[in-house]
Amino acid sequence: MPDRPTVAVDLRALVPAATGIGVYTRSLLLGLAARGGLRYLGMAHRPPREAGELAAAGIGLEHQEAPLGVIWQQLRLPRRLARGDVDLFWSPLITLPLRCPVPAVATVHDLTAMLMPEMHTLKVRWSLLPFLRSSFEQARRLVTISRATADDLAFHFPQCREKIRVVYPGIDPEFRPGEPAEIAATRAELGAPEGYVLFVGTLEPRKNVGILIDAWEMLRAEDPRLLPLVLAGPSGWGSERLARRIQALAPLGVQSLGRVERSRLVRLFQAARVFVYPSLYEGFGFPAAEALACGVPVVASNSSSLPEVVGDAGLLVEPGDAGALAAKIASILGHPGREAELRARAPGQAARFRWDRAAREMEEVFFEALG
Repeated sequence: MPDRPTVAVDLRALVPAATGIGVYTRSLLLGLAARGGLRYLGMAHRPPREAGELAAAGIGLEHQEAPLGVIWQQLRLPRRLARGDVDLFWSPLITLPLRCPVPAVATVHDLTAMLMPEMHTLKVRWSLLPFLRSSFEQARRLVTISRATADDLAFHFPQCREKIRVVYPGIDPEFRPGEPAEIAATRAELGAPEGYVLFVGTLEPRKNVGILIDAWEMLRAEDPRLLPLVLAGPSGWGSERLARRIQALAPLGVQSLGRVERSRLVRLFQAARVFVYPSLYEGFGFPAAEALACGVPVVASNSSSLPEVVGDAGLLVEPGDAGALAAKIASILGHPGREAELRARAPGQAARFRWDRAAREMEEVFFEALG
């Protein structure tokens, strides 16, 4: 199909270690390529980590060297897009070049850089904030991954309201309920034969992990036999005090595993008794959705997109209330009937989020933007 329009894709999220936006970019791009309606050309300032897999899917790849991603985006990318062989540009990373020479679509995961700047590093703020308004006004379509983010975007940028589209992401198929033997092996490996309370995510202020530790300590003060608390994810900025606290609590049952490989991450989800996600703000909240796909009850904040993701397969709580969080965790661990009920609901809720549907809806957005 040589007459198919070509979509250039910003692949900077696939250059560093995997993040939620990296998972989103890879999985959605593979789903789009499989549909065959458009041609895709991935671009970045360095070769992406998933180069072999993307190339095998028929996605073209190229990079223009630059010391920083934002320098590439603002200086080198516009010159490359202006060559005339690209019909549309898609940025999964919120912003566009100040001068984008072709029609563009941007995915807006959240507005935390603007709404909660204190929750981001100076580098992140510097690379996003100066470009938000220009990007939103230039883009022909703005895709959000939740209704909550769509509402935020429409409120703060009402001039862009008519071009916002909600396209929920998917959950990768390896996230599924585990077999009993797999679950037992993971629990034995962690020294937690009865299971554990799990958190997955970067240890940084926005994830609000300190409140989870407060809640866990409250419960342990009432019952020293409380299940261990397992934290899986790398240390982010502003986590030094939290790291010291975790280390001090290690003898009592707090385990911090750091960044884990994807196959182990799936096993960690499957073997958990309850997954807790007290984040202050999420554009979608992939870990909560992945826990549900593994059949694990979820306790999450009642803020931003998390009520959309969790539905009736989990419990919601005010993000700053450690006592309420402890009560919700206890209401699952202490009541087998409720735990079983939530486990039964979880996969059905997670099944709402599919990459094939996301790819179909995203392709429709691209054709809208192409006119």
